[in-house]
Amino acid sequence: MTKATRPGSSVRVQSRAATYPRGGLPVPSKPDIAAVVDSRSVHTVFQPVVDLDDGAVVAYEALSRGPAGPLERPDVLFAAAAEHGLLASLDQLCRSTAVRQAASMDWPEGVALFVNVEPAVLEAEPLDELIALARFAPRELRVVLEITERAISARPAELLASVRRLRQAGWRIALDDVGADDMSLAFMPLLQPDIIKLDLSLVQRRPGPAIARIMNAVNAYAQRTGAIILAEGIENEEHLHIARALGARLGQGWLFGRPAADLHPGLPAAPITWGSRPNTAPAESPFACLPDGTQLRRSTKPLLVEISKHLEQEALQRGSTCVVVATFQHARQFTPSTAQRYSALAERLGFVAAIGQDLPHEPAPGVRGADMRADDALAEEWDVVVLAPHFAAALLARDLGDSGDESERRFEFALSYDREIVSSAAEALLSRVSPVEPRSEHDSLSSSPRLDHPGGGVRDRRGEGSDPTNDVDAADPEREAAPTRRTDDPLIALPQLRRALEATTNGVSIVDMTRPDHPLVYVNSAFERLSGRRADQVLGTNCRFMQGPATDRAAVRRISEAVAQGRQYEETILNYRAGSDEPWWNEIHFAPIRDDSGRVCQYIGIQNDVTAKVEAELALQAERLRADAYSAELEKLAFTDSMTGLLNRRRAFAVLEEMLERAQDSHGSVALLYLDVDDFKQVNDQHGHTAGDTVLALVGDELSSIVGATAARIGGDEFLLVLDDLESSSAIARATHLADQLDIDLRNALRRFDVSVSIGISTSPHDGDRCDALLHAADRRMYQHKADSKFKQAVDKLG
Repeated sequence: MTKATRPGSSVRVQSRAATYPRGGLPVPSKPDIAAVVDSRSVHTVFQPVVDLDDGAVVAYEALSRGPAGPLERPDVLFAAAAEHGLLASLDQLCRSTAVRQAASMDWPEGVALFVNVEPAVLEAEPLDELIALARFAPRELRVVLEITERAISARPAELLASVRRLRQAGWRIALDDVGADDMSLAFMPLLQPDIIKLDLSLVQRRPGPAIARIMNAVNAYAQRTGAIILAEGIENEEHLHIARALGARLGQGWLFGRPAADLHPGLPAAPITWGSRPNTAPAESPFACLPDGTQLRRSTKPLLVEISKHLEQEALQRGSTCVVVATFQHARQFTPSTAQRYSALAERLGFVAAIGQDLPHEPAPGVRGADMRADDALAEEWDVVVLAPHFAAALLARDLGDSGDESERRFEFALSYDREIVSSAAEALLSRVSPVEPRSEHDSLSSSPRLDHPGGGVRDRRGEGSDPTNDVDAADPEREAAPTRRTDDPLIALPQLRRALEATTNGVSIVDMTRPDHPLVYVNSAFERLSGRRADQVLGTNCRFMQGPATDRAAVRRISEAVAQGRQYEETILNYRAGSDEPWWNEIHFAPIRDDSGRVCQYIGIQNDVTAKVEAELALQAERLRADAYSAELEKLAFTDSMTGLLNRRRAFAVLEEMLERAQDSHGSVALLYLDVDDFKQVNDQHGHTAGDTVLALVGDELSSIVGATAARIGGDEFLLVLDDLESSSAIARATHLADQLDIDLRNALRRFDVSVSIGISTSPHDGDRCDALLHAADRRMYQHKADSKFKQAVDKLG
C-alpha cells in the first residue's frame, strides 16, 4: 500500500485502500472514473504566478478539478484513476481541458500558461493536439510545460524527445518540485529548464544544510544558463522574504492569489523576460558531440578502464545529485566486477544507466539498462558521462577496429569537462534508454506528479498554499525521502542485502574457493576504507596484498591451515593500508560458505580494525614491563651496595639465613669467607678517598667474578663471600682453597696500592647453623689471620 500526504494538508491518498481518504466512503469504481473521462467532466482553475519585484502577473498555473461531489477533489480523482488504470487518460484530458479553457478566455497578452506532464503520456499525438490548440488560440498561448524529475527517470528517451518537440513549437520548460528530491538536481542539467520551481518546503521550513545545498546548485545553474527561479508555497511575508533570499524572481502561493475559475483582473500583467533557448538539435552519438578540431588521443583499453574508474569515483563524491550514463559495446564487457561497481553507484547516485548490445533492462541492481542495435553509432564507442550540478566530465572514445587481444584494442578518445559537451553527450545516451513500466496499475500512482509529492507529500492540484483545516504535522523537509520498494521482489532483495553490508562499519569480503589463488569476489565499502584500495583494484586478486614486513607469518600459516580444513577461525594480525603503508591491527573472523553438496565454495571474512585496542594492550604490557623494571631497580637500590654493586649488609644476612635453612634441610654445608682490607685507612690518608673507592671497587669486581658464590659488602672495608650447597666433609677444604686463591688474586689486583686482604673462614654445621654464629667465627679467624700476617711482616723486617 502506498500512502502519501501533502505537507500542509490533511488529505491522504491510499492506492489500495477500500475507502476514500476521508469519510470512509467506497473508492469510486472504474465506470465512475471512465464516465468522468468520457464526458470530459473536468474543469480548470488558475493560480497566478507573479514577478516578485513589481507584483505583476506573468503566468497562471492550470490546476484541475473533477465534477461536483467527491470527485471534485483532485487527490480523490487521481487516486481512483491510478487505482483503475485510467491515470494517463485522465491526465491527457486535464491538460487539453486546461489549454482549451485558457484559449477561450480573454487571456492577457504575453502571460504564460503553466501545464503539467504525466510520464505515461508522452506520445506524439497528444502533444501535437496541445501544440495546435495553443498555436491557434485567439492570442497564441505561451505555454510552459512543468516536468518532475520522476518523468525523466521513468521515461528519459520519450521525455527528452517531447521536450525537443515542444521547444521547437516555442514552448518553455519548467522543472517542478526542485529540492523535494535530489534527483531533480541530478536531471536539471539534462532537461535544461527555463524555469526552476522550488518546492514549497524550501520557503515554508526552517533553513538548514539541505536547503543551502539546493540553493547552491540551483543558483549556479541559473547564473550559468539564465534560467528563472520560481518559489512555490508563498503564503506570508516571511515566506516571501525567504523566497527572495533563495534567489527567486517569480513567486506563487496564497499570498498572491488562490486558484479560481477566472483570472485575476485586478492584478497588473506582464510577460516573462526569458533567457536564451537551449540548443534542441540532438547529437547522433556522444562522440559526435565533440566539436570540430578537438584534439584526439589514442590508447589501448587499460588506460581507458582506469579513466572510467576515475570518473566513477568522481561521481561518487557528488552523491545523489549526480547522473552517470555509460556505453558498453557488448553485454560481455559488462563484467561481474563492473556490475558490482555500477550497482554501488546506483545506490549512491541519482541515476545510473548502461547501454550495450544484449544488455537487459536492469543489468545490475538499480542500474537502468538499454539494448543497442548492432548498427547503432554507439556500437563503436566507449562513453562514460558524469553530470552533476557542480561537475561535468565525459570520456568519449571510438573503437579503431583492431583485431587480436582484447586488452590491446586501440581507441581514439577525448576527455571533456565542457558542460555543454557533457550535457549533449548525456542527452544522446539517455535518448536510447527505454521506459520503466509500472509493475502494477497502482504503481503508476507513485510516478504521478499530481499525487506523489517527493518527500512524502501530495500535490493535489488545489494550488500552492496550506489547507486551513490542516491537522497533520508536516514532514521534515531535510529528511531524505526513500523510495518505496517491495521486499519480496528478488531484484530488490539483493540491493537491500548490499545496503545492509554497506551500512556495517566492519569490512566484509568474500573469496571464491573454487578458483585458483582464491580471489576476492566481493568487498564492501568498509573493506575499501580499511584496506586503502577500491573494489575494482582488489576484485579478482588474493587478499595477501594486505600483508607487510611485520605481519606474523605464523598467524598467516594458522589462517591458511584453518581455511584448508574448512573451519571457522579468528585471528588478530598486523595488516598494511595501501597507499600510506600505514600498519593496522585486523581482527578477522572467517567462516566457510558451503554449496548444496557440502563443499566449501566461498569464504566470508569479517574485518574489524582493533588497532586502538591492540595498541592499548601493548601499551599496558609495556607499562607493566616498565613497572617491573622500576620495581627491580628499587629492589636493587634497597638491597645492593652502590659502591661495588654487591649485596648490602641487610640483604646478605637474609640470603645467608635462607642458605643455612636449605643446608639444614638437605644436610649440606655453607661456607663463609669474611674479608677485610688491611690498612685501608692508610690508602685514604695517603692517596685520597677516590683511591679508597677504587680499592673497594676492585675487591668487589674480584668477588663478583667467582662463579657459584654470593658476594656482599657489609660495611666499610669488610666483605662476605658465601658458598652454599656444599658437602659437609669437603666444605672446609674448598673454602680454604678458595681463600688461598682469592688472597693471591687480590694481592695482584691491589699491588699498586700496597694493600692486602685478610680472610677468615667458617662453615656450617661445624661452626653453627645460625648466621650470627658463622659471622662471629669467621670474623674471629679473619682477625687472627690479620694478626698472623702482621707478625710475619714484622719478622721479615727484622730478618
